[in-house]
Amino acid sequence: MAGPLRVLVAHNSYRMRGGEDAVVDAEVALLREHGHTVTEYRRHNDELQDMRSLDAAVDTFWSRRTGRDMDRLMAAARPDVVHVHNTFALISPSLYWAAHRHGIPVVQTLHNFRLLCPQAMFLRDGKVCEDCLGHLPWRAVKHACYRESRTQSAALAGMLVLHRTLGTWQHRIARYIALNDFCRNKFIEGGLPAERIAVKPNFVDFAPPASAERAGFLYVGRLSPEKGVAALAKATSKTPGILVTVAGDGPDAPLLEGIEGVNTLGAVSLAQVRHLMGSATALVLPSICYENFPRTLVEAYGCGLPVIASRIGALAERDTLGRVDWFAKGREYIVSKQRADGAWDSAHGDVPNTAWAILFITKSTAKTLKRIAVKQLGAGTLVGGRGLPSDFSNLTVAGGRVVS
Repeated sequence: MAGPLRVLVAHNSYRMRGGEDAVVDAEVALLREHGHTVTEYRRHNDELQDMRSLDAAVDTFWSRRTGRDMDRLMAAARPDVVHVHNTFALISPSLYWAAHRHGIPVVQTLHNFRLLCPQAMFLRDGKVCEDCLGHLPWRAVKHACYRESRTQSAALAGMLVLHRTLGTWQHRIARYIALNDFCRNKFIEGGLPAERIAVKPNFVDFAPPASAERAGFLYVGRLSPEKGVAALAKATSKTPGILVTVAGDGPDAPLLEGIEGVNTLGAVSLAQVRHLMGSATALVLPSICYENFPRTLVEAYGCGLPVIASRIGALAERDTLGRVDWFAKGREYIVSKQRADGAWDSAHGDVPNTAWAILFITKSTAKTLKRIAVKQLGAGTLVGGRGLPSDFSNLTVAGGRVVS
C-alpha cells in the first residue's frame, strides 16, 4: 500500500511503567514523524483498583467495552491496520474480533510469552519452566504461577484455552512481530504459524551522550526476581572494591541495601539513564528469565556501553546486532587498553579489571574459534590479548597481572 497509512495502535499499560510502554511510545512517535496518522487506544491497569474481581476476570476473557470502543474508533479513524502491543488485562482478545468485523488486519507485537505461558516469562521458582509450552496451561494453575494465585492463574489459563479453541491466535491476527529469532522459535514451538511471524528488534533514536571518563558498572531496570537482582547482590557482595550504580525500583530493592559499593538511585529519568550509560564501564543484565529484547540493551549500545548479560534465552543471541560483532568490538577495545606489563587498570583497581578482561577475551576467543571451525585452542591460538598461555587451565594472575 503506497503513501502514508492510518494506524490504530492499541496498548494496555501496566501498573508500573516499563520498557514495553516506552517501546509503544517510541513507535508511535516514529510513525508520526514519517507522516503516518496514528490513533491510540489505551487502557491502564490502574483501572483494576476500582473494579470488582469478577468484572476484571470477565474482561480478561472478553471485554465488551473494547468491542464498543473499537466500533467507534473504526468508524472515526478508518485505520488501514491495527497494531496491538498488549491486551492484558483490560482490553482483552475481543479487540481482534472487533477488527475482524470491520475487515481491518491486525499486527501483534509479542513483547512477552503471555500467549504460551500464563505467567508470561517461562519462570517458576527462580528457574526457567517450559511446562506449558505447546500444552494446555493447567500446570500454571497447579503451581499458582501468576502472582502465586491459583484463582488468577486459572483466569489467565482459561482465557488462553478459550481463544485457542476459538482460533483467535490462528485466524484473527494477520502478522506477528517477534523481537528476535530465539523468541520467534519459542512461539513456533507453542503453535503460532511460522509463516506469519516476522522479527523486528526494538530500537532507540537519540544522539549518543558526550564522551566521559568511564568507571563502575550500571544496572537499569525493575528490581524484581526475574531480573536477577539476587544474583547481582550476591556477586557484588563477593567482589570487594567494585562499584555498581543501580537505577530502578521494585520489590527486590531491599536485597541491595547495605552492600558496599552499591549505589542505589531509585527510579530516574530517561535523560539520567543515558547520562549514566555514558559514564559507566558496562551495563549488567543478570536476568534469570527469557528476556525478549530489553530496551536498556539497545540503549546501552546507543551509548557505546558494553553489556554483560546472563547467557540465557535471547540474551545469548546478542553477540551480534545487525552486522556489528559486539564480542569482536569489545575484545578490540579491551586489548587496546592492556598495559605493557600485562594488566588492565581502571577505577576498580588492577586485579578485578584484569580478571574481567581475561574472562571476556577467553569467551570472545572461544566464540571466534568456534565460528572458524577450530575445535581446540591448540598451541596458543588466540584472537586477542598479550601474555595469555595456550592452556587456560594453567593461567596465573598475580598482583593484577598475567604472569604465566
